[in-house]
Parts: sequence; structure tokens; C-alpha cells
Amino acid sequence: MVNTALASRLKQTGLSEKSAAIYAYLLEHGGAYPSAIAAATKINRSTVYKILLDISVKGLVNEIQKGKKLYYQVSRPSALLKYAKQQIDIANDVYENAKSLTPDIELLYSALPNKPRVLYLEGEEEVLGVYEDYLSQDKPYEMVSFSSSKPIRAFVSDSYYKNYRRRKELKEITTRVILPDTPIDREYENVWHADVSKKIWPKVRFIPPAQFPLEGEIAVYGEARVAIVNLDKPHVTAVIIEDKSFHRAMRTVFELAWKGAAK
Repeated sequence: MVNTALASRLKQTGLSEKSAAIYAYLLEHGGAYPSAIAAATKINRSTVYKILLDISVKGLVNEIQKGKKLYYQVSRPSALLKYAKQQIDIANDVYENAKSLTPDIELLYSALPNKPRVLYLEGEEEVLGVYEDYLSQDKPYEMVSFSSSKPIRAFVSDSYYKNYRRRKELKEITTRVILPDTPIDREYENVWHADVSKKIWPKVRFIPPAQFPLEGEIAVYGEARVAIVNLDKPHVTAVIIEDKSFHRAMRTVFELAWKGAAK
């Protein structure tokens, strides 16, 4: 029989479950032939031989020739401590090697083509940067979005939004947006965009508010970006994903919803 409590504690030193069981058996019996170890631990004999070879290399057991058979005895208890210390030294070497390689790996990673970039933003000041990113694109484009007016109007000031609309007009960014069919969202075109050129007035369609539990917006913009904005206070957060495949997929989702929404 194997002392399972001892074997469980030995596993915490870095030994595998089977290695710990064999070592625990040898600790209690001082030594044994592989056949006896296999019978006591219920581990296949060929596996026992492999493990005994492994833990003998680690210095935990000694291999003795008795007649034509191999007999295994446990080494002094300090051998386990020495083995554990060796594991620490190996781990430290691995860490230092990985640390020294990191700059080179980062350089190679940044050069990979078609690599999605994800930016996570948290807090009102950082999330406001999403609206600045809408305006950071180099050329005119059409933004499509699922939005909800009420949380957005509560989040941005009237003066900021007025300035935002003006800059959006100068960038010639057009918009199609799907909104919940509520009184405040019905004001989206006429009230929010009354002071900008009708050339860039948003095209709007509505869906029943019960089917639209969105506290912010999902915007597909630029050539490859998607922003998911949560304005549900106090956990105001946003994610910007830059990836052409994801951008195309989300635009397809929008087009499907656009066809199904009421004008």
C-alpha cells in the first residue's frame, strides 16, 4: 500500500503523481524491487522502470544490482531538498532567458501581418478617447453603429458633442445608425444634428426598445476598427478591436439588422 497523504505532499515538491507514489512507497520501505513497487502502487511495471530511472537521475533513489535484478533504495532525505533547489534554479534560468528574449519577441510580434490589436479602456476619461478615435482616421468613411441616445447624452456634454459633430463634418464622416424606438432616440437626427450639413446627417432606423438592451454603442468604423462601448455607470468601459476580418463580420451583422429594422 502507498501512503496517499505522503504522496500528495510529495507532489507539491514538483514530482508527478506516479513519481510521488513510487517515492512515497520507497520512503516507507527503504527499498524494493520494481515488481514489488508495481504491485503496491498499481502502476504498470514498464512505467515503474521509467520513473525509477528518472528519479534516480534526480538523485532521489539509488540503483543497486542484486544478483541479476535491480534493487532501488531511497537516498538521504536531503536529496529531495537539493532536487527542489535545482528546480528553483532551473526556473530562474528559464525566467531570465525569457526576459532577455522579450524585446526581440516583441519586435517580431509587432511585425506580424493580420494580427488583431485590442485596446481596453476603463473610466470616463479613457472611454471618451473612443470618440476621438472615430475622428482619427485619415480619410472619409461611413460609420455604422448600434447606439442608444440616452446613455450617450448623459455621458458627453452638449459642448463636447457639438464640437465632435463639427469635426465629424469636416472629416466627411457619414453615419448609419440603428436606435431603439424611444422619444429621445427619435430626436437623434433633428435635434442632435440640426447645426451640421444635411450632407452628413445620419441615416437612422429603429427597432423595438425591448429588443435593444444596450447601454452605449457598438460602432464599426474606419477601415478595420470596431468599438464596443459600455456607458453603464459606474463601470464605464470600452474595447477597440482593430482587425479587418472582424470589421467585415460586424459590418455584415449590421447590414442584416439594417434590412430588418424599420425606417
